[in-house]
Amino acid sequence: MDTDRDRDPRGHARNARPRDALGRPLPYGAVGEERAPEGVVRAPAEALAEAQRLLDAERPFHAHEVLEDAWKSAPEAERQLWRGLAQLAVGLTHAARGNPRGAATLLDRGAGNISGYAADPPHGVDVPGLVAWARARAADATAGREPGAAGPRLTGGPSPTGSR
Repeated sequence: MDTDRDRDPRGHARNARPRDALGRPLPYGAVGEERAPEGVVRAPAEALAEAQRLLDAERPFHAHEVLEDAWKSAPEAERQLWRGLAQLAVGLTHAARGNPRGAATLLDRGAGNISGYAADPPHGVDVPGLVAWARARAADATAGREPGAAGPRLTGGPSPTGSR
């Protein structure tokens, strides 16, 4: 085993460098943001609620980690949905980091991965709304307009501010 790499308590490789709110690594010893624990298996409703809470708090990188865990633990029939949702969060991360090209790429990719679930969206996910939102944000980024880092509503319920 390579003992020079950062490892979690189970011995899996994990970069222990602190990270900022957008997931960028900071120097060792710097004060960073608390990270979402990795490898947590949550019920779909719990994963969606936690990811939404993080998106609403403008922490898309951390929402991505929650959605990635859901993707890795989802039944095969739902993996593309969760993968696409994670990609939408990564697209927001790129937008917040000032990378419009990366934002457009990931938002388009995420929209493509979730679009196949539009006819029968599982877990109350607002697939049609998310696809429209992601494609509009990707078009903004591609056209050189600020795509914005504001997150979408993952499910059909109202947002805390009452806006979509």
